[in-house]
Amino acid sequence: MSVIQIVSGFLPLFLIIIALGEVLYLVKKFGHKFKLKNVQPIKIETIATKMIMPKKYISVVNVQDKMLVLGISEHSITLLKEISENITTEGDSFSEILKKNIGLK
Repeated sequence: MSVIQIVSGFLPLFLIIIALGEVLYLVKKFGHKFKLKNVQPIKIETIATKMIMPKKYISVVNVQDKMLVLGISEHSITLLKEISENITTEGDSFSEILKKNIGLK
């Protein structure tokens, strides 16, 4: 193999690497201009979390003025109940609030 054959074999590889580098540069420089401007952030707040087993939790989460009771495991998140009325947490423990709002008490 001659040097010309080796160079002509690697030349397309070098051109592709240079082109990808230029595309990456352009995306980093101008990519912020293509973001959606009317998107508003979603308000998510974790009220309380209780571990019920290793790697298994029950959480009360406030998502845009909706109270959700979520079952969380290592592989999934399940909606257990949506609480429509406002709850007060003053003086109550997590388990008391949870029992009251899922109808156990």
